[in-house]
Amino acid sequence: MANHNGLINDVDLRSHENNLAHRTREIDRERLIVRRGQSFSITLQCSESLPPKHHLELVLHLGKKDEVLIKVQKERGAGDKWWFMQQGVQEEILLTLYSPADAIIGEYSLVVLMMSPDGPILEKTHKMKFHLLFNPWCKDDVVYLPDESLLQEYVMNEYGVIYMGSWDHINSKPWNYGQFEDYVMDICFEVLDNSKDALKNSKMDVEHRYDPVYVSRVITAMVNSNGDKGVLTGRWDDSYSDGVPPYRWIGSVPILKQWSKAGARGVKYGQCWVFAAVACTVLRCLGIPTRLITNFSSAHDVDGNLSIDILLNEKLERVDGRNKRDSSWNFHCWVESWMKRDDLPKGCDGWQVLDPTPQELSDGEFCCGPCPVKAIKEGNLGVKYDAPFVFAEVNADIIHWIVQRDGRRKMIKVDQSGVGRNISTKSVYGDHRDDVTLHYKYPEGSKKEREVYEKAGRKVTESTNGSAEPGQLKLSIKHAKPVFGTDFDVVVEVENKGSKDAHAKLSMLVLAVTYNSLHLGECQRQTISVTVPAHKAHKEVLRLHYDDYARCVSEHHPMRVKAFLEAPGESEPIMTVANIPLSMPELLVQAPGKAFVREKVTAYISFTNPLPVALKGGVFTVEGAGLLSATEVHVKGDISPGQKVSVKLSFSPMRTGVRKLLVDFDCDRLKDVKGVATVVVHKKQLWNS
Repeated sequence: MANHNGLINDVDLRSHENNLAHRTREIDRERLIVRRGQSFSITLQCSESLPPKHHLELVLHLGKKDEVLIKVQKERGAGDKWWFMQQGVQEEILLTLYSPADAIIGEYSLVVLMMSPDGPILEKTHKMKFHLLFNPWCKDDVVYLPDESLLQEYVMNEYGVIYMGSWDHINSKPWNYGQFEDYVMDICFEVLDNSKDALKNSKMDVEHRYDPVYVSRVITAMVNSNGDKGVLTGRWDDSYSDGVPPYRWIGSVPILKQWSKAGARGVKYGQCWVFAAVACTVLRCLGIPTRLITNFSSAHDVDGNLSIDILLNEKLERVDGRNKRDSSWNFHCWVESWMKRDDLPKGCDGWQVLDPTPQELSDGEFCCGPCPVKAIKEGNLGVKYDAPFVFAEVNADIIHWIVQRDGRRKMIKVDQSGVGRNISTKSVYGDHRDDVTLHYKYPEGSKKEREVYEKAGRKVTESTNGSAEPGQLKLSIKHAKPVFGTDFDVVVEVENKGSKDAHAKLSMLVLAVTYNSLHLGECQRQTISVTVPAHKAHKEVLRLHYDDYARCVSEHHPMRVKAFLEAPGESEPIMTVANIPLSMPELLVQAPGKAFVREKVTAYISFTNPLPVALKGGVFTVEGAGLLSATEVHVKGDISPGQKVSVKLSFSPMRTGVRKLLVDFDCDRLKDVKGVATVVVHKKQLWNS
């Protein structure tokens, strides 16, 4: 529409003030980014006051092709509509816009129309773009979380700690979520725009984006690239030459940027903690409180019978019964997001499990959740989404069977308490671990736990693990926490609680496995005859030398030791299994001195080769939200045994606040070596002359 009078000269979206009030200034200071259910103001600069009886109208457009149109009401409605208020001050008009607490999230275009008394449009502004996000600070938003310390961690914190290893030897890995880094918010909306639903029916998809249940479920499908244009491709077989090995990543931002730059093509490669960390970045960025969870001894129940059947041959090697098989993972990561579940019966609000790792199909897609944590604890497996699968991850029995030569199966071990242990997340109050196991299940062995099992349809069978083993002999495996590159001992102990001497055959097997139980090879095997006097114990020491185990085990994989005891007079053979994660040598990261925004800071990184062999192709990767984007520093030449290598790196911090500098070291024989330093970035000091 032609502008005859040119009454509106300029529009100020007041991004600085609005973004500060809406807690989005970390994302951008120039573009307007606001949260739903909270008002924001813009000003129109006019050449003169608005003529009598003329009035303003506001129109919003949403969607790639403006598929959704919203007319902003002039007065307050029932609370479920956009409305605005206007105040005139000389040649300025202040417009205050109010969005409903269930408004659609996304990129909006705002047009201001000046209407004449009899109806025609006299003047029309150009489209002004702004973004609207979920608002966990607004009590009417379904993602409302009424605790500021939790909001600072689960929405605003760009740094995280991911727990890994095994239930009895927990390691941690630093992670840079970077949800407020440049372009990340735009990429998060790009992720939503590339979902199957969005590509099939854009208008319907946009209209559903008011609902965090819908949005979070789409994200779990889109973080993996199985069957769609998702972000990450999973791989677990150690063949990573055409991509980045999962353990190399230290942050989500390079992954999201690479996906966007490649035109929505899956980035190679991810495993569970990478999928979960990227999902955490996207969900926090959009305003949904989210935390990363690690479940130790996590079950993957393929057939839904709430038991993990491990089939072994007489050599104790895993036997594949079907193409897809049950498995028990040393650990498995997912995320929890906080929201009300108005689509479910009462008692399902709060933390919801969302698992973006592609494991099983859910409604035809590789996604999982949101599933209420409370429903898992109570055994309510009929609620949406994927409750039986999540329940099994933390509650399934593990049953070991020997498959004899004639094909018959012999049950040798039932473990009812081995799954779902030390369920962990980073504490709100620092970089230490919080145990949230009791959010998922009642105390082990309690009456309430048994009631939940029966309600969920899990058979309550007799356990044969730990001290409940039948017969007189008890088998256990003890080990220290070994560092990769050292020689160490594993002690297999046979205890005889009976009153007679026991004669038995003891088989010990050391395997290389992945954290999700894929077998990579056999390292060592030994079978001996043992005699254990009454009321005594026999200890067998396995000495594991680096030169031997380095041939079959890599540093980012655990070892699995199996011990199998057959004795005349015992009703069944006895078996026990231990997973031994190998810890990494330390990386020292320092950033001395006081840091100021946009002024040079120098970081010093050092590493000593702990292996008895030289390291080749050493490379440090450094990144940190608000500090610098992912940067590689290559080490010149080989690093000899015991040699210390030091590098320095200068950068200019982009944002103030408490920041984390993350470093990964990688070479031919050592991978997944991590280090982190805290950098407090201050505002620039202004000195009076």
